[in-house]
Amino acid sequence: MRLNNAFIVGLATMICSSTFAGVTAIKPKLVVTGLSLPTCIASAPGDKTRLFVLEKRGTIRIIDLTTATPTLVTTPFLDIDAIVSGTQSVGDEQGMLGLAFDPDYSTNGQFYVYYTGTGTNNLARYTVSASNPNIANTAGVVMMTWADSFSNHNGGSIQFKPGTRNLYMGTGDGGSANDPSGNSQNLLSRHGKMHRITPTVGGASPYYTIPSDNPFVGGSTTADDTVWSYGLRNAWRSCFDRANGDLYIADVGQNAIEEVNYEPSSAAGGRNYGWRCTEGTSCTGLTGCTCNGTTLTAPVRTYAHNAAGGFSITGGNVYRGCAMPDMQGIYFYADYSSNNSWSMKMVGGLVTEFVTRNSELQIALGGQTVNQISSFGEDDNGEMYIADLGGQIYKIVPATGEVVCNPPPPLNPADLNLDGFIDGVDLTILLSCWATLCGDVNNDGFTDGGDLTALLSSWGT
Repeated sequence: MRLNNAFIVGLATMICSSTFAGVTAIKPKLVVTGLSLPTCIASAPGDKTRLFVLEKRGTIRIIDLTTATPTLVTTPFLDIDAIVSGTQSVGDEQGMLGLAFDPDYSTNGQFYVYYTGTGTNNLARYTVSASNPNIANTAGVVMMTWADSFSNHNGGSIQFKPGTRNLYMGTGDGGSANDPSGNSQNLLSRHGKMHRITPTVGGASPYYTIPSDNPFVGGSTTADDTVWSYGLRNAWRSCFDRANGDLYIADVGQNAIEEVNYEPSSAAGGRNYGWRCTEGTSCTGLTGCTCNGTTLTAPVRTYAHNAAGGFSITGGNVYRGCAMPDMQGIYFYADYSSNNSWSMKMVGGLVTEFVTRNSELQIALGGQTVNQISSFGEDDNGEMYIADLGGQIYKIVPATGEVVCNPPPPLNPADLNLDGFIDGVDLTILLSCWATLCGDVNNDGFTDGGDLTALLSSWGT
C-alpha cells in the first residue's frame, strides 16, 4: 500500500483529536479463595496455564488456570516458612514479599524471591524440580542479604525489565519513622533504593553481575554499585510496562502523602526520588537533600492522607491484555487502607486519562467486597489480577463478564496490543505514544511518522 504524507498527517490529526480513555466498564471476578495473606501475583514466561501467588508466611501457591474453574493447588510450589520472619500478623510488613521468574525460566528453571529473615532482608535464587513442574527445590541460595534494625519498611518488589536479563529490586528505608539513619539518601546503604543486577545462570557465588551502565559503577567507596535509583521510603509495588519497559514505582508515605513515580524506559539511572527531605512534593524539614531541588525527580501523581485518598499505596500494573483493548497502556493502582483505586495513562511523560475506579473495583461480580488490596499482578497474556490480603485472588474483567482470549506471539511489531491483527486499536496505541518509545514499530528509538507509515503499510494483516 502506497501512502502519501498528506494522507498520513491528515489521518494522524483526525485520530489524535479524539479521546482514547478506556471506556470498558470493569469489575473484579473472584478466581480463588483460601490463601493465607497473599502478597504477590506472578506468572512464568510463556506459561499460560498457571499463576503463582506468594503467601506472607513463606510459601508460593499455584493457581491452575486449565480447569473450568481456576483451582488452588493444595501442595505449595515452594515452602520456606522456616526461614521467613514476621509471617502471621496482618499488620507487620515482614514475610515473603517478592517473586520474579527468570526470563529464561523455561530452560534454566530459575526464579527469585525476596523475604525477611531474623533481622535481615534477603534476595534468594531457587530452581524448579526436574521431575515435577509444580514443585520447586527447597535448597536455594541467598544472592544478597543485609541487616535490618526495624521490622517495617522492607519494600520487596522484584521484576525483570522486559527484553533484558536485568533484575530490579525495590527496598524500604530500613523502618522506624522518618528514616532515622538517613538510609534513603546514603548511596552506600542498601535501604531505600531501586537496585539493578543481572543474575547468573547456576553456579556458585557471585550469583549476579552488575550492569556496566549502572549509574554508580566504579564509585565503590561512595556508592553501592547495584544502586539504580534512590530516595525511596517503602516502594510497594513497582512494575514494568511489558510493552515498552517504562517503570512505575508506588512509594508509601510517612504522615501526609502517597506517591507514584514514573521512569521512562529510556531514562538513565541515578534518579533521586526525594525521601527523606521530600514526601510527595511536600517538604518534611528533614536533612539529606534539598526539598524539591533540581536534582530530585518529582512524582507524577500524589494523594493526601484522607478518606478521598488513603494512607498506604499499593502499586499495580499497566494493562496489556487482549480482553479489553481500549484499556491498553492504562496503569492501575489502589490504597490498602481506604479501599480507593485509580487508573491513569502516561503519554509523553504526563498523566492523562486519570479515573477513580472505586465504584468498579470495590465490589466483585459475585458480590464479594474487595477491601484489602495488597498487590496486583498479571498472567502471561497480560490480563490483570488483584490480591486481597483476606485470602482472595480476583481478575479484572469487563463488567458484562469475562472475555477469554489468548493472543498469539506478535509476528509483526505493528501489532502493539498483541491481538494478532493490525487495526485501529494498534493505531490508537501508536498515536498515544507519539514522541515516546512505546509505539516504536521500526525500532529506531522514537515513535514518529516512520512508525505510522510502517503500521499503516501492514493494515489488516
